[in-house]
Amino acid sequence: MTATPDAKPRGTRLPRLARRRQLLGAAQEVFVENGYHAAAMDEIAERAGVSKPVLYQHFPGKLELYLALLDLHVDDMVTRCREALASTTDNKQRVQAAIGAFFDFVSGQGEAFRLVFESDLRNVAPVRQRVERSLRESAEMISQVIQEDTGCSSDEAHLLGVGLVGMAEVSARYWLTSGGSIPKDAATQLMARLAWRGISGFPRTAETQQS
Repeated sequence: MTATPDAKPRGTRLPRLARRRQLLGAAQEVFVENGYHAAAMDEIAERAGVSKPVLYQHFPGKLELYLALLDLHVDDMVTRCREALASTTDNKQRVQAAIGAFFDFVSGQGEAFRLVFESDLRNVAPVRQRVERSLRESAEMISQVIQEDTGCSSDEAHLLGVGLVGMAEVSARYWLTSGGSIPKDAATQLMARLAWRGISGFPRTAETQQS
């Protein structure tokens, strides 16, 4: 096999967790560049600088490797959203922080967002479930805050949460793929102003007004 320019030299022994991180990093590069169907385990092993048997010791197949990557980045996206909401008790700032979490995620190193939001394998149930989890859990966290602070019904708050997450995801991906001509902070603030104009129109509950 002809070595690719990005292939790493073989022979270095690593602890199991370190090797797993290395393999996931190589796999992410190959999946992002080629998509799932065109990615080959041979290329992933070569990119990581290991033999195929070593790769298969950690991941029994290409789908399992892809799912492990999805789990990693879905958890990252959900954690970013959770931390954004917990970063302040000011709801206007919360909106900006939540939207900023999506802009930070799509602009992160390695274009991991493509695996979560642009997967070419969404018709496969385990992949679809993971992709949907990232949006569902983010929307649920946001809807909980909306319901607590506005007195909206659970269904109304959930719909608003889904809408905010959808707007944040689509606008962040568009911002990145269009070349990012607007600075990230400015783009985040722009979308946050749009969202806040809508959400701030809902009356706050008496309890939150007094706090």
